[in-house]
Amino acid sequence: METFGETVRGTSAHLRMRISPDIAIGMGVRVKTPGEQMTGSDVELILTEQAADDTPPYERPLGDAMRGLTELFTRQDVVEAQWRAVDPILGNVTPVHPYEPGTWGPGESGHLIANDGPWINPTVQEEK
Repeated sequence: METFGETVRGTSAHLRMRISPDIAIGMGVRVKTPGEQMTGSDVELILTEQAADDTPPYERPLGDAMRGLTELFTRQDVVEAQWRAVDPILGNVTPVHPYEPGTWGPGESGHLIANDGPWINPTVQEEK
């Protein structure tokens, strides 16, 4: 890939998303280095949102269930209709591929991005 008239490796542009435990989106881009030279450097723009601590998960639905309030819950006939729709495909599941905790996932996941890959493990850059 050529940016600012220089050839750069394909890892300059990337998009990374994390949904747990905190929500984060990282986007790798190439930006112009300050000065008159048309050269660039790789940076990652990071957007994060941390979970709010004000209401624990399921506090409202459990409280409503104990008080007999049904606004947040589905009727029995609707649940049965939903099960009729999904039950025929439940046996057709994707196999589980185990991997070591703390890694970026199983090797089998590489085929998901094979056309756009390869996968590059993200690294945390130390602040200067």
